[in-house]
Amino acid sequence: MSSPFSVLPVRRVEEHPLTPLPRDSWPGTLAPVRQLLDEGLDLAPVTVLVGDNGAGKSTLVEAIAVAFGLNPEGGTTNAQVRSRPSESPLAEHLRLVRGAGAPKRGLFLRAETMHGLYTYLENIGFGGFHERSHGESFLDIVLERSGMRGLWVLDEPESALSLSGCLALIGLLRDLVAGGSQVLLSTHSPVLAALPDAVLYEVGEWGLRRSEYDDLDLVRTWRAFLEAPQRYLRHLD
Repeated sequence: MSSPFSVLPVRRVEEHPLTPLPRDSWPGTLAPVRQLLDEGLDLAPVTVLVGDNGAGKSTLVEAIAVAFGLNPEGGTTNAQVRSRPSESPLAEHLRLVRGAGAPKRGLFLRAETMHGLYTYLENIGFGGFHERSHGESFLDIVLERSGMRGLWVLDEPESALSLSGCLALIGLLRDLVAGGSQVLLSTHSPVLAALPDAVLYEVGEWGLRRSEYDDLDLVRTWRAFLEAPQRYLRHLD
């Protein structure tokens, strides 16, 4: 259990006792969601979720962001960008335990809706995002809001970033955490999973399991591929 004296924006995520989620309907059928609802989840200053597509990691980070009050398609608590609602109802069934006196500000950045967020920001006077590369715009948003202390939720940001971009993002996030912010990140990238001091959770059919970096399936698979790519590519023939 996290310390009650923590000043993290979100110390712990639990099922709301007044709005329990049925375990026989989606997303309660996902093992990581069931585990979070049954056991709760303590969040560290930096928490990273890794796992395959469909495992449930994006469902979890999205729901925590929305329960915090962040726009489900990205942005801050004040953002109004909405295109096609696709978020799960999980946020309605969560209770966030916040640190006493912790900041209530936050930012949610998700790869699949970034272009819509760029358009929204340009329409309200923050221009130029569509004129830059996807990765440059992504890093610019983080940099421009780096003075904000609060909860930073990022869903698979590596889709916008090269290796150097991932390293630049790690540097920005490290500085944010040093300044008192909290980071919750989902990723397929072994680079972003190496975020310093991150508590790592592997998400899959088993639920949520805490892991060390070198023990992640993600890391072991990438290392094996880079050592002998033909061993994997030959199976495509």
